[in-house]
Amino acid sequence: MFRLAIATVVPAVLALLGTGNAHAHTPGVQPGESEESVQPLMKQPIPEAAGKNVLLATVTFAPGQEPQPHIHPGSIFAYVLEGTVVSQLGGEPAKTYTRGQSWYEAPNARHLVTRNASQTKPARLLVFGIAGEGDPIKLPLPQ
Repeated sequence: MFRLAIATVVPAVLALLGTGNAHAHTPGVQPGESEESVQPLMKQPIPEAAGKNVLLATVTFAPGQEPQPHIHPGSIFAYVLEGTVVSQLGGEPAKTYTRGQSWYEAPNARHLVTRNASQTKPARLLVFGIAGEGDPIKLPLPQ
């Protein structure tokens, strides 16, 4: 039932935000290019948590793209809209997620691997995040 709800809600949210099929697409990874394409959709303060914002964005990975390890200061919820993504959080084995699957990242979890599993097709996520006012959504992994 939960997957059915997500499958119904996600397209509706995207339609309401006016994204339709006009999403950012990175045509290929150039040498030295490792960061994914992020398309912000919404940022909204939430009264239930003073000083916090909810962020909604699509994240597109070019074929074979693997961004650098990182952390998110706030909670992150990721849902695969298209393609296949490999993700590994610190202390856990790498997991492969396909269209319609999702995962959660706790604040400051070490995100060691994020990779588009395909060498020929892009992958795209819908990301819902919670961040403090003025906090970045993503930081490089501390050394």
